[in-house]
Amino acid sequence: MISLVTPDLQIDNVLELTVDRLRSLQLDGLLLDMDCTLKDYHHRHCKDDVIQWIRTLSGSGIQLCILSNAKPERLLPLVETIGIPFVAKAFKPLPFGCRTGLQKLQLSAGRTAMVGDQLFSDILAGRLAGLFTILVRPTSAEEPWFTRIKRPMERRVLRRINHPHQSI
Repeated sequence: MISLVTPDLQIDNVLELTVDRLRSLQLDGLLLDMDCTLKDYHHRHCKDDVIQWIRTLSGSGIQLCILSNAKPERLLPLVETIGIPFVAKAFKPLPFGCRTGLQKLQLSAGRTAMVGDQLFSDILAGRLAGLFTILVRPTSAEEPWFTRIKRPMERRVLRRINHPHQSI
């Protein structure tokens, strides 16, 4: 059961996903969670370094799609700025939004990663869809209540994943 929420890779920030690193992982596309992955929850836009990262990846042929449980009107200010496709109301952790993102990018699951900050939505959705999964640290401690209530359990699971022989 724990394997369903175990990410293939854990990183601190999306900026660690360079073109070279993605190529070495044989990834052609990323499905990207928005809140606390690309930007802080209460901000409407990404920071300049993240926008530049998106442009660099896109310019190098890495295909990107925002995959969020948010409503379309919440995503529009961001996607209009960065100019990449999106899937709103993705219903993560169900895999359907991931499959829609793959269709938009016309990529296979085997060459695409789901990148997000939550085990029980982003990573689980990606695993159920057969994607490579990448967990990032949240960009901010400010989160909606429904995310905050999951964090203690996520921390326990992460300790178990990262220290499998240690009793918790």
